[in-house]
Amino acid sequence: MTTILCVRRNNEVVMAGDGQATLGEAIVFKSKSVKVRRIGNGQIIAGFAGAAADGITLIERLESKLEKHANQLKRAAVELAKDWRMDKYLRQLQAFMIVADKETSLVISGTGEVMEPDDGIIGIGSGGNYAMAAAKALYDIEGLTLEDIANRAMNIAGNIDVYTNHNVIIERICNE
Repeated sequence: MTTILCVRRNNEVVMAGDGQATLGEAIVFKSKSVKVRRIGNGQIIAGFAGAAADGITLIERLESKLEKHANQLKRAAVELAKDWRMDKYLRQLQAFMIVADKETSLVISGTGEVMEPDDGIIGIGSGGNYAMAAAKALYDIEGLTLEDIANRAMNIAGNIDVYTNHNVIIERICNE
């Protein structure tokens, strides 16, 4: 239970994640967890929502797929989704992922889905829909950078969703 948001515009993509980790459904265990990180030689951003150990396992599996497929994000994501759907151990993992490189943003689920949004905005986790809706509303406001949009959207999600806090980490890739 968390919020991960990815917003893409032109040659730039940002991914934001809150820092709250809960133990069960009632205890805030940690407030500064890192659920968004760079992988693939720093050229790819990955964020996960769900069980922390499961999310970390999936990121590690994706990294091995990226190594095997020369950092081709779409191919590695599809291969991970196939494994995730078919492998008895992986099927038990309770997490979703958003991954993005300089050209593509994808959401990967345990049901074998790999999806790319039409508008470049993805939200996952318990506050994902709130953050995504806020980002869509803020997206066309002149003068707002993607970091501004992500921060404001995550703040809105943090005000609504009890499993999302205001300790936000943002990673950015710019295709200059």
